[in-house]
Amino acid sequence: MTDPNAMPASTPLCATDAYTDCTIKVAAVPLDIRWADIDTNLRRCGEILAGIDPDTDVVVLPELFTTAFISDPDVLPEAAEELDGRTMKWVYDKARRLDLAIAGSLLTVRDGTYYNTAFFMKPDGEVWYSDKRHLFSLSPELKLFGQGKTTLPVIEFRGWNISIIVCYDMRFPVWCRNDGQKYDLMLVAANWPTAREYAWNSLIVARAIENQAAWVGADRSGADDYGNYDGLARICDPWGMVVAQADKGHPEEVLYATFSKLELSKIRKKLPVGRDADSFRLITSQPLEEPHARHF
Repeated sequence: MTDPNAMPASTPLCATDAYTDCTIKVAAVPLDIRWADIDTNLRRCGEILAGIDPDTDVVVLPELFTTAFISDPDVLPEAAEELDGRTMKWVYDKARRLDLAIAGSLLTVRDGTYYNTAFFMKPDGEVWYSDKRHLFSLSPELKLFGQGKTTLPVIEFRGWNISIIVCYDMRFPVWCRNDGQKYDLMLVAANWPTAREYAWNSLIVARAIENQAAWVGADRSGADDYGNYDGLARICDPWGMVVAQADKGHPEEVLYATFSKLELSKIRKKLPVGRDADSFRLITSQPLEEPHARHF
């Protein structure tokens, strides 16, 4: 007899050769984030996840999805969490129950320093963290948050190599460069306002083209003291074509796209940008560490 409370078996990995394909379905959630209201944001995300397409593999939430950006020094200590705090426990529970991966970013604190931390949680509890590398100097973020100290993570999930960055990181092509075509899919958790819509639209297309990878821009919706965000979430294929984008009339509607590993391989063979690209290493003021997986 089947246990009605049992979790679904994890979807197996898929291999790609000349006769088989490996597809991945991604969902971008342009959540209208309530400022510093973790309870409301988690509840709303739970409602959205309850209606997510059942064949979805990866759900991408916006930057700082439980709090939005907080600069108030009195509120920061109350809102920031440890890496194994309530939000990540909630994320693990949802990923496990829905048998999918959940990515995004949240406000964390470690050793008295605040970070804007990207995460990628697999349904088996394996989780990757990556702190935002480029802090936006036109806002208080540069003064309030610690800078990321690791290289881009490359996470294997269901036959795909996936990486993740946070918002402003996308402006820096060297940081995002797919050296050796290590990643197939890039996730961008963002709070990017419509005042810089042209830059957002141009950059996500350019990054997909130059890196020959699918890019998922999970920008938030709604508004805060820094601007309006409706309608910018979008997903690009490895050609840079926009295959899904937010509707400003329905800004919180979930976006979906499905990508094929065989098609990606054909694109890279037809136009061998990765083979022809320059290889390089980043030179930073402090040596960057390699990211690694943790387990819940």
